[in-house]
Amino acid sequence: MRVAVYGRKITPDFLPYLRLIFEKFSQNDADVLLYRELAENIQQDFDLHPQTEGVFTTYHDLGQRVDFLLSIGGDGTFLEAVSFVRDSGIPIIGFNSGRLGFLANISKENVSESIDTIFRHEYTLEKRSLIELMRPEGDLQEFPYALNEFAIQKKGTGMISVEVSIKGKHINTYWADGIIVSTPTGSTGYSMSVGGPIVIPGSQNFILSPIAPHNLTVRPLVIPDEHELIIRVSPRHPAYWVSLDYVSQIYTSHEPFRLKKAGFFINVLKLSNMDYFETLRSKLMWGADKRLF
Repeated sequence: MRVAVYGRKITPDFLPYLRLIFEKFSQNDADVLLYRELAENIQQDFDLHPQTEGVFTTYHDLGQRVDFLLSIGGDGTFLEAVSFVRDSGIPIIGFNSGRLGFLANISKENVSESIDTIFRHEYTLEKRSLIELMRPEGDLQEFPYALNEFAIQKKGTGMISVEVSIKGKHINTYWADGIIVSTPTGSTGYSMSVGGPIVIPGSQNFILSPIAPHNLTVRPLVIPDEHELIIRVSPRHPAYWVSLDYVSQIYTSHEPFRLKKAGFFINVLKLSNMDYFETLRSKLMWGADKRLF
């Protein structure tokens, strides 16, 4: 089995678990490709030199020759990993080296058991949809897709006006600090933080969540993802932020943004002993008695 390992920097407290990961790979005769920045980090800072087949720096280095990619970090690291697998179909699994994580949902304490489960092939693949931004500019051209969300945000102190339509029909003009268009996967990210609903992966929806809307009767909206969304920022606003997951830039153009469901999916490796609702309960502390803390 050939495995790619992606991450940027390892904290000292995660180092024992990283050693364990490489030991497990060695025991299972796995060929390992290590992200170059991570390889340099663990060699220079921790004098750790695991046996690997080589390093990778771009998605071209992976191609179709990897069985799965292991992301080490948080959800942001997992989203970065998506740009390395793209439409290759390579499954991703996230090991969480920090605290809260919905995508990177394997805790440090479960590293050993989880790797054993993978090599026993006790897992399934969940197909996660992405948002595609049509005709992007600048940095967003490199990978114009988002597993979590597309967002428009004000640059200055004043609100912005954002018009949204679907199938030629006007949905609303939002006076707000911005708007988020999220996938079901991204519903537990930025969208949830502004009051958007949690939508189960595979639901085939987009979630429109305004950011601090001026009119409090404006609520998040769930719509089918089979239709193209047209979003336009009012010309009275000279500059504003646009982001796709972790990549953002300032826009001054007022051409409409066209969003649609991408023509491919990201495969998320789901272990047989894991459940989405269990993850929600654990990460959001549902059912926890606060009097015990």
